[in-house]
Amino acid sequence: MATEVLFREESYRIVGACFEVCNELGSGFLEAVYQEALRREFQSQGIAFREKPEIELYYKGSRLDQTYQPDFLCFGQIIVELKTAKLLADDHRAQAINYLKATRKKLGLLVNFGHHPKLEHERLVN
Repeated sequence: MATEVLFREESYRIVGACFEVCNELGSGFLEAVYQEALRREFQSQGIAFREKPEIELYYKGSRLDQTYQPDFLCFGQIIVELKTAKLLADDHRAQAINYLKATRKKLGLLVNFGHHPKLEHERLVN
């Protein structure tokens, strides 16, 4: 029985845009530089996104007053979190998984531009 990959085409396009940014800039910049470049790449590729949107958080079924602002929300469903670390760590993964649970979103992409010599990325499913 084959399992279907959640948001396959959309996540493929997002990761492709991330690779484009990485190929152009390399590693070593602050996260804000990659965020701006990725915003421009999303725009040029026609990828639907919102930058730093306020997303409602839930606790035991009730909406919290606090909100969460991911780096990007793409296609209205996919949380994209950017990092500039040497390696993605378990605390990065745990944070992203908790964001998915609290926002009731199904897919997160954790993207690390700091891993030399290539982009590091992971799909996280809620």
